[in-house]
Amino acid sequence: MMMSCDDASAMGGRAARIEVFTGTRRRRPWSDDEKARIVAESYAGDGITVCDVARRNGICPSQLFTWRRQLRRPVETAEPLLFVPAIVEPEAAPAPLPAQRQQRRRLARRGSSPAPIEVSMDGISVRIGRGADATLIAAVLDALKGSR
Repeated sequence: MMMSCDDASAMGGRAARIEVFTGTRRRRPWSDDEKARIVAESYAGDGITVCDVARRNGICPSQLFTWRRQLRRPVETAEPLLFVPAIVEPEAAPAPLPAQRQQRRRLARRGSSPAPIEVSMDGISVRIGRGADATLIAAVLDALKGSR
């Protein structure tokens, strides 16, 4: 709000307080260690409130709450992981049920198999079932190429 000199004298004779800031005010650079120490102090639970911790360290409570929220977020890795290591064990085939026997007979008559795509590379076999998405197939093949 801007007051002209005439408006200032019309305040009923009260003296107005005027503050003049000289120089440039900069944000204080907080290191990650300092932030972590202050946030840990705010979680101490010794009956100390977040406002007490913020006041003692010369920051606003809202800033401290922001730091607490940021430290709760999971840290993102530099490279996204594409696949999780897997251990493949030989599968013991259970005895087929009568319905499965009939389906196998039908498939055998048609000359097709339940896994139409099978890729073997360096002792690793991958079977991709019917109806698989083209992007899934491409991702599997790229992963096999990259693991060589």
